[in-house]
Amino acid sequence: MKHNEGTFEGAGGTSIYYQYWLPEAPVRAVFLLAHGAAEHCARYQHVAEYFAEHGFAMAGLDHEGHGRSEGTRGYVRDFDDFLDTLGIFHAQINRDFGDVPTILLGHSMGGLIGTSYLLDHQDDFAACILSGPAIKTDPEPGWLQMTIIRVLSALLPKMGALQLDANGVCRDPETVQRYREDPLVFSGKLSARLVSELFNTMAKVQEGAKNITLPMLMLHGEQDSMASPTGSRFLYEQVGSKNKDLKIYPELYHEIFNEPEREQVFKDMLNWLEDTLGFTASRL
Repeated sequence: MKHNEGTFEGAGGTSIYYQYWLPEAPVRAVFLLAHGAAEHCARYQHVAEYFAEHGFAMAGLDHEGHGRSEGTRGYVRDFDDFLDTLGIFHAQINRDFGDVPTILLGHSMGGLIGTSYLLDHQDDFAACILSGPAIKTDPEPGWLQMTIIRVLSALLPKMGALQLDANGVCRDPETVQRYREDPLVFSGKLSARLVSELFNTMAKVQEGAKNITLPMLMLHGEQDSMASPTGSRFLYEQVGSKNKDLKIYPELYHEIFNEPEREQVFKDMLNWLEDTLGFTASRL
């Protein structure tokens, strides 16, 4: 597998870090990776390695305020900054990879970013795969909770409001420990502005899901405590795609790509992509 990295200027003028993982064989398709909140794209290298063996490239960026990219940790001024920066990166991928099919791959908050991006750009992708997308919460916040979040977002936008629980990442203790010790993983609280923007975008995606007709594969761990599987079930029911599939893994936590059963998850993704894109294992 070959590897490239670099930076580009994001929508807010910040320096955004990106990586390409490339197969030795000709590229059949390329993943556009959108990672989750507080983490970074390098945590998906093992995913890229698996798919590189089957002819897929992967292009991932660190969102603003994440990983090696510039920006305030745990904060975003406006959720559209994520989308606009993803759009800049998407254009770069199109220039660098040409006419090969592009697959949107979004995990957790990256699943929300990706799905929101699809509302205006789905025609530019061959397919979309979502892992534990943050589409709905269970239970949903009440009117009073949302009012408090919005007031804090307006008055104290950078105040810490939500702490992610590392124990919910996956069932592998070594992976959880690496997550805790990773200096590029943000361990503080997500800001009031980011939390407010997350809920606003969830509402937007829930409203617009019916307009998505792209081939979609939703993957979720049933025991996910960080992003409710209700969100994937909702998308599966609501999107207008003729080609859509939902796989709920009964024992898995949030990061299904890091669970002991990850090889099965990868195989499920590969089989679906082969059917959807018209590839066969021998051709890849």
